[in-house]
Amino acid sequence: MEVVFIALGSNLAEPLQQVENALFQLDNLPKTSIIKCSSYYRSRPLGPKNQPDYLNAVVAIKTALQPEELLVHTQFIEAKQGRDRQKSRFGPRTLDLDILLFGNRIISTKKLTIPHYDMHQREFMLYPLEEIAPNLQLPNGTTLVKLRRKIARNGLIFWHDNHLLSY
Repeated sequence: MEVVFIALGSNLAEPLQQVENALFQLDNLPKTSIIKCSSYYRSRPLGPKNQPDYLNAVVAIKTALQPEELLVHTQFIEAKQGRDRQKSRFGPRTLDLDILLFGNRIISTKKLTIPHYDMHQREFMLYPLEEIAPNLQLPNGTTLVKLRRKIARNGLIFWHDNHLLSY
């Protein structure tokens, strides 16, 4: 079993419900269980500004799935909840699940890059990740605290309907 951190985001079709449903589905994956989930955060969109704010969180899971197996499952959950991968990369979406870290593995394939290629620049990934794993060290030896100190909050605040489920 390896500890994996997954970022969740939604800004369409009842974001709170989208994230809650995704957490339920992640917790019910084969050979997988949720360890801990961050608070929910509200962030400004990365792409076009004429879209709603995002609800973001990070969840820690334990899994015996292999990285690409987990990716298949996360993409299935996204599709089941209405994610359209044909639309703009930074456009609005019902659900976005990004595998941030998979144990201490460094993976670079056509389908998967771990650690997440841009997490070091995304406050909506780093702040929730630090909340649930404050002493985390990345595979390259950098501490999460050091990374997070380099990035501003950029308007990141707690989501007003914080947490119906507790993990």
